[in-house]
Parts: sequence; structure tokens; C-alpha cells
Amino acid sequence: MKIAVDIYGGDYAPDEIIKGCVLALNSNRDISLVMVGKHDEIIEKLKNENYDKQRVEIIDAQDVITCEEVPTTAIRAKKESSLVKALDYVKQNDDCIGLVSAGSTGAVLTGAFLKIGRIKGILRPALAPVLPTLDGGSVLLIDCGANVDCKPAMLEQFAYMGSAYMKSVFNIENPRVGLLSNGTEDAKGNSLTKEAFALLKQTPLNFVGNMEARDITSGKYDVVVCDGFAGNVALKASEGIATMMLKMIKREIYSSFKTKLGGALLKGSFKKIQSVLDYNQSGGAPFIGVEKLVIKSHGSSKAQSICGSIMQVYNMHKNDLIGKIKSALPQLGSQEQQ
Repeated sequence: MKIAVDIYGGDYAPDEIIKGCVLALNSNRDISLVMVGKHDEIIEKLKNENYDKQRVEIIDAQDVITCEEVPTTAIRAKKESSLVKALDYVKQNDDCIGLVSAGSTGAVLTGAFLKIGRIKGILRPALAPVLPTLDGGSVLLIDCGANVDCKPAMLEQFAYMGSAYMKSVFNIENPRVGLLSNGTEDAKGNSLTKEAFALLKQTPLNFVGNMEARDITSGKYDVVVCDGFAGNVALKASEGIATMMLKMIKREIYSSFKTKLGGALLKGSFKKIQSVLDYNQSGGAPFIGVEKLVIKSHGSSKAQSICGSIMQVYNMHKNDLIGKIKSALPQLGSQEQQ
């Protein structure tokens, strides 16, 4: 399976991105990678790495899209950038199943939408990270920033796409779908969520009703549906609270001799919790609803996270995610609209 990687996207590019590619190559012999970026620099940095050279192709791209640039303008103007050339390669080559990039979120999502294109019948693709839950499971948050202004029909489709993802990738037979709102009562919410609630009640999905942000990681839901604005706020708030809690625990452990002793005894447990909350361990967020598989890795991703993102693309393809989303589309009652 051939996967394209934007080598110059992310805070630690190109070094950590290249190391992540090598990790992926060495962990799965079914994967071939197309590394897109400054050819000579990539070759130089690969010299000291041990990997199967037969499974690597390098596409030269001398330009880079930064996070400060306007996404649509950058995608159209910077045709020689690593991201645009990676997107073009994915679009033009049937044997390339998808793309991984840790670059500008706006540029990756805009580029995937404009260059690769959405699945026929999908109103808008959605960014959907997988979060850990209290019971050791996972929950998909869809959308978390690709579409800040949504229509009810879009949320209905997010539910279908999210359910298809959890079925195909996590083997959950009948995913529980919740609608993010400001209360659990059926009548709660703004005009968007109220209309979306009515649509979701009529679907064959396992829609379990409205839910509150505090329960996203409770383990009560497999898919949480929301517009991109609310989803991004909920995600960032969760990340901030998790970071704060880890720092507070660390501070208290080092506050006295007694707590240091206790901390030493619980060191293994704390490391386990930290690894669950660390995005570098899990990969990136899939951009669901486009014709090829796209993973947006965190901007601060290091090698392990890039490797995880590549493996996400591999697993989504292996489980025929796009095919399962397409098979769900005829069930949708909403008419396609721009």
C-alpha cells in the first residue's frame, strides 16, 4: 500500500517526519511511502537510517506552506510546495491510498477538499479525532474544526460517517451516537442542534440523544456529533484540562519528601495515564468524507505520532472505510446542497 507523506509539514519537520516514516516502514512490510519535500535534504537525512529503500519514492518539492498563510491562497499559489505536490500525487495515482501531513490544518483540509475532492453525496468532509475514554475505549469527535458553520443535514451526515468509521476501524457493531448540546433533554440546544436532533431521530443509526461536553470521554458514546466550532472548543478545552491535571499532579508529587516517595511507588501508573493522554502515541485526526484517506497529524507531532498516522491510513484502507461510507449514503434522507 502506497501512502504519501508531507515531509515538510509540522513543527519538527523534516527530521521527526522522516524518522516517523522509517518507523512505519520497519513496522509494516505492506507499506510503501512517497516522501514529498526537498529531495537532496531528504536523501541526506536518510543516509543514517536503516530501511527498505525499495519501498520509498521521493518527490521533489522545494516550497513549504506555513501556518501563517491563507489556506486557499497558499494551495492555489504554492504549486511546488510539499503539501500541494503530495495532494496532487494522491489524486493522480490510483495505487496511492492516502496522505499524512502535520502541516497547517487549514491548508491540509482545504487542499484535500479542493485537490482530492469529496465523496459524491457528502455535503462537507469533517475532521474527526479519536479520543480515549474512561473505560479504556475510544470515542470519535466529529467535526472538530473543518466546518465552523454547519447545517442540520451536515450533522446528520457526520453521524453516518462517524458510525461507519467506528464500525470499520474499531469493529464496534452498533456505535452509540450522541449529539453535543448544552443538556441531555430532547428539547435542549440551539436551532442547529434541535433540527439535527430531529433528523438523527429518524435515522437507522444507534442515536442515543443529546449529551454534554463533560461526557465526551465518559465511555457512554462511540461517536459525538457536533459542528466544527463547538467541537474544536470542546477538544481544545479537553486538551488544556488534561495538560493542567498532569502538571498539577507532577507539582504535588515533588512538593514534599512524602509525596516523592508516594510518587515513586505510582510512577508506572502515572506513565500509563500520560501515554493515554499523549497524542504522540495515537497518531492524528482523519479527515473523513474525501475520496482518499487523509490524516492530519498534530503540528507538534514527533516520529512516533507520524508512524501512528501512517498506520491509521493503512488500517482505514484495510477496513474499507471509504467503501463503507459510500454504502451508507443511499440511506441518507437529506438532499445534497452546497
